[in-house]
Amino acid sequence: MAFDIEEELKKLPQKPGVYIMHGLKDEVMYVGKAVRLRNRVRQYFSNSKNKRLKIYSMVPQVTRFEYIVTDSEVEALVLECNLIKEYRPKYNTMLMDDKSYPFIQVTTQEAFPRVNYQHRMKKDKAQYFGPYPDATAAKETIELVRKLYHLRSCTRRLPEDIGKDRPCLYYHIHQCKAPCQGWISQEEYRSQIDEAIRFLNGKTEKVLRDLEEKMLEASEELKFEEAAAFRDLIRSVKKVSERQKMANGSGNDQDILALAEDGGDAIVQVFFVRDGRLIGRDHFYLKVGDDEDRSSVMQSFIQQFYSGTPFIPHELMLSDPIRDTDVLEAWLTEKKNDKNSKVHIRVPQRGSKEKLVELARRNASIILTQDRERIKKDVAKTVGAIGEIGEWLGMEAPGRIESYDISNISGYQSVGSMVVYEGGRPKKADYRKFRIKTVEGPNDYASMEEVLTRRFKRGLKADAGFEKLPDLLLMDGGRGQVNIALEVLDKLGIHVPVAGMVKDDRHRTRGLYYNNVEIPIPTDSEGFHLITRIQDETHRFAITYHRLLRSKEQVRSVLDDIPNIGERRKMDLIRTFPDLASIRNADVETLAKVPSMNERAARSVYDFFHAEGKESDTE
Repeated sequence: MAFDIEEELKKLPQKPGVYIMHGLKDEVMYVGKAVRLRNRVRQYFSNSKNKRLKIYSMVPQVTRFEYIVTDSEVEALVLECNLIKEYRPKYNTMLMDDKSYPFIQVTTQEAFPRVNYQHRMKKDKAQYFGPYPDATAAKETIELVRKLYHLRSCTRRLPEDIGKDRPCLYYHIHQCKAPCQGWISQEEYRSQIDEAIRFLNGKTEKVLRDLEEKMLEASEELKFEEAAAFRDLIRSVKKVSERQKMANGSGNDQDILALAEDGGDAIVQVFFVRDGRLIGRDHFYLKVGDDEDRSSVMQSFIQQFYSGTPFIPHELMLSDPIRDTDVLEAWLTEKKNDKNSKVHIRVPQRGSKEKLVELARRNASIILTQDRERIKKDVAKTVGAIGEIGEWLGMEAPGRIESYDISNISGYQSVGSMVVYEGGRPKKADYRKFRIKTVEGPNDYASMEEVLTRRFKRGLKADAGFEKLPDLLLMDGGRGQVNIALEVLDKLGIHVPVAGMVKDDRHRTRGLYYNNVEIPIPTDSEGFHLITRIQDETHRFAITYHRLLRSKEQVRSVLDDIPNIGERRKMDLIRTFPDLASIRNADVETLAKVPSMNERAARSVYDFFHAEGKESDTE
């Protein structure tokens, strides 16, 4: 039955909700929210002369609309965000970047807490610091904190496992007080954790004073190597503290957002302030309509950015006012899930806050002026590339692509790799490795069937790391690999599009095999370059894992021949040293420090590798 727009307009309720405009191919063209659906949607089809250019362009293409009623405008806002992210409609202002930032986690819920690197905040009782826009800075900070406060990095269950194994190498190099042996009390260890938390909060003055005193003391006692170690720690502490320059004295968590735009291009610069300290910044590129006002652009950015980030600050400071401040504050407060902390959105007019916003605005303008072409190229390589792939396959742009490969040598140590790209970028946190368990010999088809079956069975169970299904499976092969994947998906009752990368005689990708048809693809397109990057990354990940397994197998085969070295000592040597060459080059004293080793066993290892005429297997 044909959709009668005039008749359907009469049925619209006077309630809050979300409306969805569909185009000539029934694609989603626009998603919007409304306090009263009837009033808002009817405006699109009225004869008013005050319509924006975007509406004049869109409305003639609308073939039908649908709507979803919500209980409140806040619910409508949440739903609008979700639908925009899912459909990426042509006429919505779109956030082109989809970035996430790591956190530093202190597992305060444990008896002997650890300091870890985390890609996202979890709903646990740990304490989190960040997010850190610079992942390298977060990792360097963790390493520094562990060195300063002698905190454990192992995953042993304490206090249950106290005394069950020997202390690790970090104890012997004086970077851990060995709580696994009971050589530091829980109270004393907790005091070290408290100091570490103060350090992560930016209070570095005390640790700098202590380190300087120890450096001078070691220097006076002519312990120059020890003094140099303290000097290096002082430099590291200062480097970390410089990343946390004071933004203001409020001690609050704030995000400062400033907008710069020119025609259809816009940049939003975000400064991240945590506990009153500026810990980093980042910028985001948006594609907007020529007639979009600054208020609409800023509001669209806030909705999309904070719907996808786990951390909500106490305050947003904006360069431009927005219309739905109350609604957005209510939504952000609800998302923050802290009864004692309401989120505020402000546009500062004077003082230090206004100066900080102005600084962010200047940065955004500079980036828009200087880096526009680079940003456009980056977006074309990612968002534009997946859009091209979607067009070739006659589907929506695949937001999540998974690719698989099998690696072995004549069937030996067969492994499978799963590589994930989201938004045209690699998502390494979702990569997975599989050891082939049921297939013997070089049978890539059977190995691929096992890998895909295990992956999607775990997906159906919503196992952690597997619960998200792809929008497209990209197989490193033509019809045969595609058919294997389709058979697995069909058995499990899962519908996911599957395409294969077809090679020419020189093993170069020439097209995609999809729905029993080979689709040629232009080799100068961004979509082709993205497929090539995915293919290369899938090969690299599989081969790296296979080499690792072969390396461990070779290490075991050599260590089997050493007298006084049993299974436990072999495993401890493998865990402690990165490769066989490191074991061969270690002296007796270093070998004796390995867990489960003693001087006699260490001497056996050393003599084995250094006996006259002895050659080791290093390949």
